Amino acid sequence: MRINKIFLSLISLLVIGILAGCIDGSSNTNNNDTDSSTNAETKEKVVNIGYTGPLSGSAALYGANTLNGLEMAAEEINEEGFEVNGETYKLNIVSLDDKYLPNESASNAKRLVQENATPIIYAPHSGGIAALQVFNEQENFIIGAYSSEPAITEQGNELTVRIPPSYHGYVEPFTKYSMERFGGKLAAIPPVTQYGQDWADELLPYWEEQGGEVVHEASVDFAKETDFYTLLTNALESDPDVIFLGGPSEPTANVMTQARQLGFEGGFIIMDQAKLDEMKRITETYEVLEGAIGTMPLVEADYPGVPAFVEKYTEEHGIEPGSEAGFHYVSLYIFVEAMKAAGNVEDATVIREHIQAGLDSLPEDKHVYVIPSIDENGGFEILTRVSAVEDGEIVGIPID
Repeated sequence: MRINKIFLSLISLLVIGILAGCIDGSSNTNNNDTDSSTNAETKEKVVNIGYTGPLSGSAALYGANTLNGLEMAAEEINEEGFEVNGETYKLNIVSLDDKYLPNESASNAKRLVQENATPIIYAPHSGGIAALQVFNEQENFIIGAYSSEPAITEQGNELTVRIPPSYHGYVEPFTKYSMERFGGKLAAIPPVTQYGQDWADELLPYWEEQGGEVVHEASVDFAKETDFYTLLTNALESDPDVIFLGGPSEPTANVMTQARQLGFEGGFIIMDQAKLDEMKRITETYEVLEGAIGTMPLVEADYPGVPAFVEKYTEEHGIEPGSEAGFHYVSLYIFVEAMKAAGNVEDATVIREHIQAGLDSLPEDKHVYVIPSIDENGGFEILTRVSAVEDGEIVGIPID
């Protein structure tokens, strides 16, 4: 595992420059700008929950999925409100578009804290999370970190909660399955993002340790590229058995489609950001995804809260939910339970100290994922589950 110190240093310099200047307020807010206090019009006490994520550009679908989960949980919680120290509160989700850019994430977070007094700010990409970690402890807000990047919780930041499991747990089963089914020659085409490069730094050495060969290495910038013909032609000249790629589901599915059009018949190792069920909506068939191994789709999971969540989400949005929506949904319930246990809705440090109590108090019907505990570094501890496409269907893959 490699923690990219150079990247973190660059992020630090970038954010310091942003915070030293003026925030232009160019991002879009989806909800009312109100302080976490009593709403003057309704007399209700309100807790603002911040969100900075990609709501436009190549990752807009990914951003919308994460935000949908938050908003659905907030709507349910607000039906009755929640009580802290005898006072009833409701939630207000304040969302800003960061276009998948860390500097925008930092600007948005600063704005959310200053204008909305948000004790928690969600960030669904590792670059944005790293940008927020430069100052979140000083500004006293929890980062709801939606990324499997293990470095997120290895920085010693005491106000970061990593929501999904680390990608450490995927490398071994993804490698074993792909080698046994297709062979040992790997072409790596991760995204140019730090998350993508770190994933490659984890997978590629392990692939070689298991006797495989990395026959091609390149990167893709989904913010700039929509036609992957040249990229894939170069990769396929090395005659790989397996292609490693990932990123947001929509562009990842487009890469896989073009690979099949160019005659590739091997397997795919899919980074955990892209989801098999979401990519199938783009390809319209699992045939394109045959042999791909990735994370287990939420709709295939047997957690207690899944059926009701899937039914309601599908009714509201017209599509089945993925893990982005599910993890954000359950995590907001956990944070609210932590506020109740802490007797506090404002002090992020106190709320963070009660996250385990929030996990313990989560109602069973909200267990869209079963999360028994949070580790000492701030990562939710969740059972790793993976699946692959075989004969046009999703099948679970056992992990040793």
